[in-house]
Amino acid sequence: MQVHEEIFKRRSEGGGSIEIICGSMFSGKTEELMRRLKRARIARLSIEIFSPKADTRYSENALVSHNANSISSMQVSKASAILAPGNQVQVVGIDEAQFFDDELPAICNALANNGVRVIVAGLDMDFQGNPFGPMPALMAIAESVTKLHAVCVVCGNPALYSYRLVNNNGQILLGEKESYEPRCRLCYGL
Repeated sequence: MQVHEEIFKRRSEGGGSIEIICGSMFSGKTEELMRRLKRARIARLSIEIFSPKADTRYSENALVSHNANSISSMQVSKASAILAPGNQVQVVGIDEAQFFDDELPAICNALANNGVRVIVAGLDMDFQGNPFGPMPALMAIAESVTKLHAVCVVCGNPALYSYRLVNNNGQILLGEKESYEPRCRLCYGL
């Protein structure tokens, strides 16, 4: 009976959850993450936003979308830094999750188990079409997964791949339109 009472108490206080926003580059993942976080702010929920220190493309203290929209954030070097002891945050946003270490799913689970709504955005596949970083594990434990598609620059169909334009075989290559373009399944193979 005590377990049921604890579950009821958590639900009435706003139970935690994990939401994943994934897709290719230029699909609007960061825009969607920011939209959800802004709605949480409107609802007067306390939020914290994190991004990996490895992503140096835009800003050290803000998430910035390809459309130049931004929201304040904190860069951290590893997933365990996201857990702030004693913090009463209600919503945690995490961008570029594919760049975090494999501890991220456990961190997200711990936050959700403590009643925090966790919203995670990241690439689900690398430029070779392979699952990327901790994203597959996060997708497996999430209550919801939203897969966004860009527009294929070759044919105009929905794009789910990040096609690399430059000659570099490393899994991680930070870049923009000079390095990547979105492509559909058919045009990705061209």
